[in-house]
Amino acid sequence: MAVKHFNLPDPGEGLLEAEIVTWKVKVGDAVKVNDILVEIETAKSLVELPSPYAGTVSALLVSEGDTVAVGTPVISVDDGLGGEAAPATSAPSTTVAGTLKQTASGGDEEIEAGKIGGAAPGGRVAVLVGYGPRVAETKRRPRKGAAGVPAPAAVPVTKSAVSEAVVTKPPSASELLAAEPVSALRTDRSKPLAKPPVRKFAKDHGIDLAQILGSGEGGIVTRSDVEAYAAGGGAASATNGDSAGYLAPAFAATGERETRIPIKGVRKVSAQAMVTSAFTAPHVTEFITVDVTNTMSLVDRLRTDREFRDVKVSPLLVVAKALIIACRRHPGINATWDEVAQEIVVKYYVNLGIAAATPRGLMVPNIKDADQMSLRQLADAMADLVSTAREGKTQPASMFGGSITITNVGVFGVDTGTPILNPGEAAILAFGAVRQMPWVVDGEIKARWVTQLSLSFDHRMVDGELGSRFLADIAAILHDPGQALVWG
Repeated sequence: MAVKHFNLPDPGEGLLEAEIVTWKVKVGDAVKVNDILVEIETAKSLVELPSPYAGTVSALLVSEGDTVAVGTPVISVDDGLGGEAAPATSAPSTTVAGTLKQTASGGDEEIEAGKIGGAAPGGRVAVLVGYGPRVAETKRRPRKGAAGVPAPAAVPVTKSAVSEAVVTKPPSASELLAAEPVSALRTDRSKPLAKPPVRKFAKDHGIDLAQILGSGEGGIVTRSDVEAYAAGGGAASATNGDSAGYLAPAFAATGERETRIPIKGVRKVSAQAMVTSAFTAPHVTEFITVDVTNTMSLVDRLRTDREFRDVKVSPLLVVAKALIIACRRHPGINATWDEVAQEIVVKYYVNLGIAAATPRGLMVPNIKDADQMSLRQLADAMADLVSTAREGKTQPASMFGGSITITNVGVFGVDTGTPILNPGEAAILAFGAVRQMPWVVDGEIKARWVTQLSLSFDHRMVDGELGSRFLADIAAILHDPGQALVWG
């Protein structure tokens, strides 16, 4: 037989590592080309990784929860053809046209665009499901230790070596040849042993598996161990473990005085981006309070309109449309600063970013060409964007290319704020909570629906006049949605 090792492919965008989130296969499973093997989490999003081979899974070389470098062998597949083991690879071979033709039986089959081996932008080949490399050529710093690393050789894998289907780190060839049981390979508490369901249970409850001494065979952490620890009866904690995820545990649930959560994934990248933005772009924030009673009436009418059935209609939809119209009137607000070329790039399209709070941290996917959409199309796109982000399924392409952003702090009951710019953008609008308040109308005090808007902008590109006019236009449309017919 020929055992092929599949390396973690380069996800692009300068990313050098990824976390193994969920294995979709187990040892002994038969797989075909483009069957999903594993779900990985990069610093940008969750991505499904398809198989470049057809055959039988002979070993899973890394565990769920492990962070591995690009090029690391993650799985071995026996193609059943015999002969020498194929060298490790991160993507199958391709034709000159960039189209893969390969099946388990050796026949020709054209792979559709978007799947591994299929066509991708720039004449390249897709290596991850739902993700094609960007067309623009950019220089990326070289990966440390990438040069001269030999591909792992074919090695026999015994039943004992894969009895738990996964190991805690990519084993060397000598370790695989020794074929020791998983329990024998584990010599410290840096990577606790646990089966995938137990890891998920612990992650959902914000519990660090490294803090638990397993009672199972070979020190494996069981579900009962996690439940006991959550109830306050856990074993002594280790000192060098990694957290299973960012989700914070319940306050004082375990009696511990503090919890250390690794800074990684989306939160790490978001933190770096916010620091860069805050200390690179000179921020200015302006505020305005608006009577949005007419907008709330419009929202109520849209919710009963048959054109908008089966779609969520909220005030945020009207805010988004108002922002798009205001961008047409003031294109200078929809711009980016090109430091290298020393140019301000004004964009005549709106890739609308919507900040979404997710269990993995704040994400800002964007709706491409939102300015070309009808109100119903925009509603569909916003609903899909938010639900996809909360499920952790946002693809890297949706995280890039945004031109202006809305953050809806009102959904948390917050009135206003001073948002930090999404890196590369000139402005971000914060939409506060909509409340009934006393308001003077024609000399009389009446109960009206009122909200606050705040606009942060990069003062290198946007001066006070432009920022003020832009914000005032959005407020005017929210006060009287009919104004959109005049300006739209």
